[in-house]
Amino acid sequence: MNQRNAGGSRRSFLAAAGGTATVGFAGCLGGDGGGLDELTVAHMPIYPDLQWYVMEGEGYLEGIDAEVTGEEFTDGPAIVQAFGGGDIDVAMFGIVPAMIVIDRGIPAQVTAANIREPMGIMAESSFHDVFEAQGAEAFATWAAENDRPFRFGTFPQGSVPDVLLRYWLREVGVDPETNDDVEIIEIGGASAVWQAIANDEIDGTSIMEPVPTIAEAEGSSVTMLRTAAEILPGQPAAVTLMSDEVRESPLAAQFLEGHVRATELIGAEPDVTARHVEEGIGMPADRARRALDSPLSNFVTDPAEITEATPVFSEFAADDGQIDERLSTDEIFDLGVYDSL
Repeated sequence: MNQRNAGGSRRSFLAAAGGTATVGFAGCLGGDGGGLDELTVAHMPIYPDLQWYVMEGEGYLEGIDAEVTGEEFTDGPAIVQAFGGGDIDVAMFGIVPAMIVIDRGIPAQVTAANIREPMGIMAESSFHDVFEAQGAEAFATWAAENDRPFRFGTFPQGSVPDVLLRYWLREVGVDPETNDDVEIIEIGGASAVWQAIANDEIDGTSIMEPVPTIAEAEGSSVTMLRTAAEILPGQPAAVTLMSDEVRESPLAAQFLEGHVRATELIGAEPDVTARHVEEGIGMPADRARRALDSPLSNFVTDPAEITEATPVFSEFAADDGQIDERLSTDEIFDLGVYDSL
C-alpha cells in the first residue's frame, strides 16, 4: 500500500493538498530539464533524509529546471512499489530498498549518499561492562541472570538497522538465528522503538537519531554501546536513487547541487537545520539541535563515501531473499553525476 504520513503544520497542509508539495517552476517556464519538466521525489520523515527538508525549506529546489513535487512515504517498501509503478523519479530512502528497485530491473542507480554511519547499537547500561569483559558470552550471562534472552528491538528484517545489528552480532560471534540467548524483535518506526525502550520491552536496539538523543534526554538506562563507525566504517543508510531518465538529464546534477548545499548547511548551521528538523520531521528544535552534535549525524552527499561498505548490505539482502543475487558496486552506484559537479 502506498502510505504517506502527514503531521505538523506543513504536513497538515500537505494532507489537505493531497500529500504533495510542489516547488520550483523553471521547467514549466521553458527551463533546460533535458526534456523533463516534472520531477517527483519520494522521501521519508526520518533523520537520514534531512537534506530533503533543508532543500525544501531553504528554497534550493528552485534551482532545478523542472516542477519538483515531494511525496512523503512511511516506509521503504511503499517507495519501491511506487518507483516500480513509474510514479517516482527520485527516491531518498534506504540502501536496501534501493537495491531491490535495481534488482527488479527498474532502470535506476544511486547517485548520492545522504548520510554515513548513522546507526548505533544501544544496550542496557548494566550490560556494557559484562560485554566488554566477556564478548559474545555476555549474552549467555545476561540470559542466565534474567531468565530470558537479551531482547533487541529494531526495524524489520532486511532494513538498514537490522542488517547492521545482525552484522555486528556475527562479527562478535553470535548467530541470532541459532543462539537462544539473543532475540530480535521487529518494530516499525523510530518512535515505536523509543516507546519499546521507555516501556522496558527491549534491552537494546540498532537505531539512528533521534532515538539516542531522546533516550539520553529522558534518562533511559539504554545507552550507546557501539557506533556504526566502530562496527562498519562507511556504513551506508539513506541514499538518493534516480531513474535513468533523470540520471541522464541535466536535472540530476541540478538536484545534487541542491543536495550538496543542504549537506553543507547541515554542517555549518545546526541551529537553522534544527528548525528544518522540527518543521519537516516533527522533532522539537532543542532536541534536534542536540541530535545534530551526535556522532551518528554524519551527513554527506558523495556516494563514494559509502561504496566500500555497501557490499555487506548487498550480501545480507541476497541471503534474505530480498534481491535475487548480490549486486556489484557498479550496478548500484552512478558516481559520475556527483563527480561532474
